[in-house]
Amino acid sequence: MSSGNWVALEEEGGKIFLVEMVNEMAKIKGLGVFNPVEIIGEAKIGEKVVIGQKILTKLNPRLPELYRGMKRRAQTISAKDAGVFITRLGIGSGDVILEAGLGSGGLSLHLARVLGNSGTLVTVEARDEHAVVGLENLNRAKQCLPEFPNHHHISGDISEVIDSINDLVGQVDGIILDLPDHQPAINASIKLLKSGGRVACYCPVTSQIEKAWEACEENGLTIEWAGEMMERQWGRASKGGMRPVNGPFGHTAFLLIAHKS
Repeated sequence: MSSGNWVALEEEGGKIFLVEMVNEMAKIKGLGVFNPVEIIGEAKIGEKVVIGQKILTKLNPRLPELYRGMKRRAQTISAKDAGVFITRLGIGSGDVILEAGLGSGGLSLHLARVLGNSGTLVTVEARDEHAVVGLENLNRAKQCLPEFPNHHHISGDISEVIDSINDLVGQVDGIILDLPDHQPAINASIKLLKSGGRVACYCPVTSQIEKAWEACEENGLTIEWAGEMMERQWGRASKGGMRPVNGPFGHTAFLLIAHKS
């Protein structure tokens, strides 16, 4: 796999730094100022490199590294929730997917990886300050992933840019909404969804998922699944055996999947 001009540096503990391999002094947050080509250019993938007081492993930036090392402004959809959306919507190579609520682009990275060169991803974001970060993460991924979909980004509220989306791609195979208010988006976007396609909603609170459920049913969709995905990490215990790792329990949001028959 070619990763273009980028490498990932992994610190002990799993923290990732994404570094563009430029032959000039560059400031990398958390690592300082150095010339990447001179300092780490000769190291092979998998070898250790030393930058300041840090010992890091040089890696190819695959999806896990791109996700862990991405810039963040808005809260990102977790890998476990992204996996549910991709699986339950049946997203694959060649599909056309509409994602409203780009944010920092965490879900978009996962979508790009499975859509491949023959797929199309349309992202919509009303907040320009979030879109700047999300598009930067996607542009980096385009240089690193072996395949990348046709990507169109539209600034604005999804309920106000439906005609622009229709002009770009026509109907879509799936719609994913991560918005403060899902009802207007569902009402506006449903006409773009192909028969047999699905809508997914990401809802931080129960009042949101209830309103999204009602909007889907009002538009003739069938609710296929609604719920939450719980995640709990395990690790080795100091005296042997395995035990849950201390930390927050794995609820992130409520998810809803609806089908257009």
